[in-house]
Amino acid sequence: MATAQDPVLVHDYLLVMRGAERTFAALAECWPQAPVSTLLYDAEGTWQRFGRHRISTSRLQKLGLTQDGFRRMLPLYPLAAERLPVSGHNVVVSSSSAFAHGVRPDPGAVHVCYCHSPFRYAWHERETALRELPGPARPALKLLLDRVRRWDLAASRRVTHYVANSEITRQRIGDFYGRDSVVVHPPVAVDRFATGQPEDWFLTVSEVVMHKRIGIALEAARRTGSKIKVVGTGPDLARLQSEYEGTAEFLGRVSDDELRGLYPRARALVMANVEEFGIAGVEAQAAGRPVLAADAGGARETVVEGVTGHRVRPDDVDAMAEAMASADLDRLDPAAIVANAERFSVERFQARIRAEVERAAVAAA
Repeated sequence: MATAQDPVLVHDYLLVMRGAERTFAALAECWPQAPVSTLLYDAEGTWQRFGRHRISTSRLQKLGLTQDGFRRMLPLYPLAAERLPVSGHNVVVSSSSAFAHGVRPDPGAVHVCYCHSPFRYAWHERETALRELPGPARPALKLLLDRVRRWDLAASRRVTHYVANSEITRQRIGDFYGRDSVVVHPPVAVDRFATGQPEDWFLTVSEVVMHKRIGIALEAARRTGSKIKVVGTGPDLARLQSEYEGTAEFLGRVSDDELRGLYPRARALVMANVEEFGIAGVEAQAAGRPVLAADAGGARETVVEGVTGHRVRPDDVDAMAEAMASADLDRLDPAAIVANAERFSVERFQARIRAEVERAAVAAA
């Protein structure tokens, strides 16, 4: 009989500590003795957060891949995920934005997947992935993404129960996989942040890749003559540094302590991309700062219009620039902004994810 007391935990890759990895860390705390399986693991890159768990990796670990180069191994990940060690456990809890939901548990085992997003490059960001390559390389990538999409759909049918991180992810799970799911918002360590005295610059916190649309935020800042700081690294960094040299400050990857000090000093956080949830947006609110966000996706669940920030038309530089120039930002109440962030605490997430795993285990008994 399945029991939620003996799971094995799975995550795509544990190389850095971004939103999905922070969520997985909170999930792993629910079962501190549970083993962890992942495609790739970097103890230093994840700040030793998973050190007390027994960690198993795929054979790709021997290649020494890092956050900067792991994408090149895309063709190998589906098979590698299927071979991750999860046998001997009646319950599998995966945390997936790409391949982790494709593990193969023992027959009769319960598999609960916390889905950050169906694999974006195979589904809703397919065209973005193709545009990132030179023209001659696109046909080969198109064939590869077709193959990954077929695998991804087959993998979804092996999952017992899906939990989505937001309404837009729940909708995509239904549209792409034909599966029902429930929403449990990701955890944010809201008590780590404190309010402060804002300064006259904006902040964006993101992996620097094309689909994050950081250029929208940078161009809006340039048009309004505003200063903006960018936290994060990624393959689009060099292009943006070249294009916005002198108008934007690129800070690279910063520590948790450094980021905690940046949030309360920013006039507002800018999230130009349509995020599935947007943990940075909630962190900024926990520090009492408003958020300017694309009016779609998770921002509709985390940003209260006119109270904790403003939502603007997605991919509209003029609309974002108008929001940046608004004096209304300085009149928003930091106490109300912090109160909104408290809805997304770690404790609330952990209670709900435990309940969903237990429910799935009991239903399968």
